Amino acid sequence: MGFDFDTVYDRTGTENSKWAHYPPDVLPMFVADMDLRSPDAIINALRTRVEHGFFGYGREEPEWFEVITGRLERRYGWKVAPEAIVGLPGVIAGFNVGLRAFSTPGDGVLYQVPGYGPIRTAPPRFDLEQHEAPLVQDANGRYEIDWELFEGAITERTKTFILCNPHNPVGRVFTRDELQGMADRCLKNDMLIMSDEIHCDLLHAPNVHTPIATLSPEIEARTITLMAPSKTFNLPGLKASIAIIPDPELRAKFIEARMGLVPTINILGYTAALAAYRDCDDWLEEMLKYITGNRDYITEFVAREMPGVKCYPSEGTYLAWLDCREAGIGNDPFKFFLDQAKVGLSSGESFGTGADGFVRLNFACPRALLEDGLTRMATALRAAHSTGSC
Repeated sequence: MGFDFDTVYDRTGTENSKWAHYPPDVLPMFVADMDLRSPDAIINALRTRVEHGFFGYGREEPEWFEVITGRLERRYGWKVAPEAIVGLPGVIAGFNVGLRAFSTPGDGVLYQVPGYGPIRTAPPRFDLEQHEAPLVQDANGRYEIDWELFEGAITERTKTFILCNPHNPVGRVFTRDELQGMADRCLKNDMLIMSDEIHCDLLHAPNVHTPIATLSPEIEARTITLMAPSKTFNLPGLKASIAIIPDPELRAKFIEARMGLVPTINILGYTAALAAYRDCDDWLEEMLKYITGNRDYITEFVAREMPGVKCYPSEGTYLAWLDCREAGIGNDPFKFFLDQAKVGLSSGESFGTGADGFVRLNFACPRALLEDGLTRMATALRAAHSTGSC
């Protein structure tokens, strides 16, 4: 189709938090914000909407529900009624609304660690206990579920499990058997499941995404699934996502908990999301090939040029989880690469338990930027090793 993913665009001076976060000499490769331009189909849809010149109150048309429910059935075999789709300004807002709706102070919230920061920091806002289930690495560095640790994190207070799949930051795409094991334990303990599946489109073959709600009617009835086009099509600034809540009682409580504080999707976010889900499958297919190539490039480069750093290939997401514990650069690789390589990564510390000595790198960018960032990092490592300063 001739999609261009190689052009490097200057994003400085565009009110972008990623590119304004560091001084100009630092290459930002942290937050999950692509440096790949959004598809033309989305840009054209937004242009048409803007040129109309009216930005009054919007509403969700029948096509919106048809496109989303059709996509869920086509990709996952999941038949969802239109009324199950609830618009939101973001997935983070979604699981915070869910905790507000279904929790009582003192309840426990289960999640896996290392884990996405906003999931870990949400429970204390509602006076809820944090129940952490550590993921463990096998001999190759792949993260696995330790079922004894998972079950041990559940107490009589644990009322909600927040799943992140594909997992941020470790890049796992959980298998159907793994999801079934987690769901069975939630059923056994009468727990609600809130599933953050924002990265569900971002898969590296042969991995496939299974929404946990599709495992059985019983699991679907106690699951709130959160999805969005924002990571896939580079639309995070437009604030458009959905909650899929098939159970009417759960859905009613969730909507009531918004209390006028959490709105639905704004008119331009709606326009972009509809175009993304309706018109951009070809772009998505080619983009996935490109970022999988980037993932493979990182894996090979790290193994060849960055002694002491390990990188298990991401199964999903465009995020590389780099283990720097044996690199000889101290216990803060984030600071080392920022100061010595002028590359801004995500600090392992921000992902909680089990993340010390790691950094996260966003590889959804033109290959030239990726090569630049990795070369800077490898050069800094070599310099530190040669001078014995690490």
